[in-house]
Amino acid sequence: MGDKFILTAFGKDRPGIVADVARVLFENGCNLEDSTMTRLADEFTIILLLSDQGQENLMDKLSKECRRLEMEKGVSAFVRPVSDPKGKSAENYTEQTFHIEGMDQVGIVYKISNFMSEKGVNIANLRSKVSFSPESGSAMYYMEVNAEVPNDISMDDLDDGFAQISDELHIDITR
Repeated sequence: MGDKFILTAFGKDRPGIVADVARVLFENGCNLEDSTMTRLADEFTIILLLSDQGQENLMDKLSKECRRLEMEKGVSAFVRPVSDPKGKSAENYTEQTFHIEGMDQVGIVYKISNFMSEKGVNIANLRSKVSFSPESGSAMYYMEVNAEVPNDISMDDLDDGFAQISDELHIDITR
């Protein structure tokens, strides 16, 4: 495998937006290794990890293709090279999933992510959404965090810190 790149793209949701971006990869001989794609409001968002197959000047070609996508298809796209991850040793951390639920309010993601950062916990994936309660019509916030907790971190200490955040924001945090 050659160099690796992250490509991010977003545009007004419509049929064909994934095909437009995938065509750029195909025409430039890129291998799609990992992806996250989803609709947020009326925008479709794409995050891709791709690798080249030894092409020369691929970064320049992809940058031009990103500009073309914007002009011709209304898709904002950006690309940058990334280093090949060496891979973390699974012996150094434990994977944990945390579920957060409560009334929607400013600061939930910040308070949780900041606390995790201070404890050395790495967020590998975070998904969130707002739904409206059928009973009250209140906006409810739901978040799921897949995290890598270092083995030298006590889960009891994490739980105590999450309990303080839970009390402060009146939310539920479970694992």
